[in-house]
Amino acid sequence: MRIDIITLFPDFFTTPLQSSLLGRALANQIATVNLVNPRDFTTDKHRRVDDEPYGGGVGMVMKPEPLFAAVESLPILPRREVIFLSPQGQPMNRNLFWEFAQNVDQLVLICGHYEGIDERVMNIVTREVSLGDFVLTGGEIPALALLDGVVRLLPGTVGKPESLEAESFEDGLLDYPHYTRPAQFRDWKVPDVLLSGHHGKIEEWRKAQQLQRTRDRRPDLLQNLDNLSVKDDNSSGDRL
Repeated sequence: MRIDIITLFPDFFTTPLQSSLLGRALANQIATVNLVNPRDFTTDKHRRVDDEPYGGGVGMVMKPEPLFAAVESLPILPRREVIFLSPQGQPMNRNLFWEFAQNVDQLVLICGHYEGIDERVMNIVTREVSLGDFVLTGGEIPALALLDGVVRLLPGTVGKPESLEAESFEDGLLDYPHYTRPAQFRDWKVPDVLLSGHHGKIEEWRKAQQLQRTRDRRPDLLQNLDNLSVKDDNSSGDRL
């Protein structure tokens, strides 16, 4: 997968792109990341990428010309998404990450700044994506979250692919608690069932923990599962 990031601050990505699983995936060319600064596509001596908004108002707006030129300088792969990171967009979640990992060859991520971007840039955007219902100083943090969430799902990034199947949200529930050595730390012991070697009982315990954690922390997820179950039941009858 090719990932192009349009950003005024390419240095923001330097350390994250060299770290942990993400860094190894890029070093192994499971994915490639290309950083593009729209300031390099300005034509005035001051290299301006922003200007005052028409109609008045506070703040500045990113100009369309450098952003268009930056995107148009890129090669176009067959399955490409041009994404603007925006709090008005589709929320990031595991379904979106899987969709991109399985169905997209190229992600072009546009990081906005100031009060936003000129609306005409949306003519080359195929999708808006949001990290959450809040506003940040720029699109770099959401872009990095999207990049990390997608690349870790690409074949070869995670050493044991089956570990991706036992995580929060993969089956609609939160993850179960994890423990490692020592068996007792201060006054806290590892649950006896995890030391029993009885795999059936361990699986039962983990599933019960998932349900309990989800019920305590994200009961809305259980509601979603209930709604899905009702839909499946209603669609399973005989058809005339």
